[in-house]
Amino acid sequence: MDTIFFIFSKLVWALLKPETWILIGAGLSCLAVWRERLRAARFWTAATLGLVLAIGALPLGGRVVTSLEKRYPANPSLGRVDGIIVLGGGEWAPRFGQPQVGDGGERYIEALALALRHPEARVIYVGGSGALKDALDAPGVHARSARLFFERTGLDMERLSFETASRNTAENAALSYEMIQPEPAQSWVLVTSGFHMPRALRSFERAGWTGVVPWPVDFRGRKDPLLGWNFTQNLDLLGIGLREYIGLVAYGVTGR
Repeated sequence: MDTIFFIFSKLVWALLKPETWILIGAGLSCLAVWRERLRAARFWTAATLGLVLAIGALPLGGRVVTSLEKRYPANPSLGRVDGIIVLGGGEWAPRFGQPQVGDGGERYIEALALALRHPEARVIYVGGSGALKDALDAPGVHARSARLFFERTGLDMERLSFETASRNTAENAALSYEMIQPEPAQSWVLVTSGFHMPRALRSFERAGWTGVVPWPVDFRGRKDPLLGWNFTQNLDLLGIGLREYIGLVAYGVTGR
């Protein structure tokens, strides 16, 4: 059932993401021209152009992402810390024997900083493959970058655990809970991107985790002027925001 949900969610998102809207509009415009439907061609061309202009000129994506990032404060005060959970997603598979991090690499920076501040705390990396091609086999290739990163920082590897089978946020929470079996009185710090924290924290709580302190990182929301032009950035942020809100609704309906 979890595999069906995973595959279905990937297919649905492929249809809903903004890039797909643009591609569909361009495709319908071409089809209308090919079939000599001049009125339809004008409509779809204008609609597609309007969508591109709106995404490029309006900072809607940044505002959507900011609304998610504001839900939990950065750098909350901490007492005793029994463990640190860092969610995967800020890394790629290693290359040439080196760890590869990208957008979201702040998850590693903050997790390491917390680990150094709280030497008594365990550290668990959580994340397998979120790619659809790995739906039936999550090899956890990206976790190799996590292992290399922490090894090269000199962190005591006896403190670390790696959960590498999970494919989405719900599985992150459930499989890590099954692995760690945290006690109710323990305090764990959850490190993930600010825009992802609302969905992640809810999934962890539903999986049975208690006493989890959200530690959001990787803030991408921007306060751009109402008009400007940055199509690539705005498209990326809009996709991030829509994916998280759709995920919140889907996870809420399915109890994940």
